[in-house]
Amino acid sequence: MLQHHHFFVSYGSFPIARPLRINDQIRIRQVRVIDDEGNQLGVMPTENALALARQKGLDLIEVSPTAVPPVCRVSDYGRLKYEQSKKDRDARKKQKNWELKEVKLRPKIEQHDYETKARMAERLLLDGGKVKVTIMFRGREITYTSFGKRLLDRMAADMTPIAVVEREAKLEGKNMFMILAPRPVPTGPPKFTSMLHPEKAAATQGVSTSA
Repeated sequence: MLQHHHFFVSYGSFPIARPLRINDQIRIRQVRVIDDEGNQLGVMPTENALALARQKGLDLIEVSPTAVPPVCRVSDYGRLKYEQSKKDRDARKKQKNWELKEVKLRPKIEQHDYETKARMAERLLLDGGKVKVTIMFRGREITYTSFGKRLLDRMAADMTPIAVVEREAKLEGKNMFMILAPRPVPTGPPKFTSMLHPEKAAATQGVSTSA
């Protein structure tokens, strides 16, 4: 039974197609071949290209099926998949590092609400994203920017095990904000994410908190 390897990767200047065909799955009569060192070997019968790949202990991989004739590369298919998987992970990590999420606070926020916002910030940071923490002033609250600054300093301190301050607190219009970035290597566990209120803990275990 013919199986196609669903895989997409750009190998050098040649995009590998989806579905990917390798070795005996390449049924066309002749192909253009690039060897494992990047040398152009020209057009040859597919059976000769396949014999060349096997002689080197490698695979014949169809990298450009729409070309005439299709372009195949002699390479290690397993290593190719591993390298592309690593590139995909690095790309996702880089994308997350550039992704900026916002957590909004009020200057006179209650402790419970603050902890909720802090847990939200922790989850975003642990997921690899940057977090913009914003204090929103309304009306005459703008005259008390020192409260907002202290609140941002508090958030920065609470996030210290998993984040660094990438941009210090700054006032823009009626908002004050700072930007936190995830630490490459956390220095400790998050402060709030693992917190569980006694009532919730008891409920999870089916135990009453009443005396």
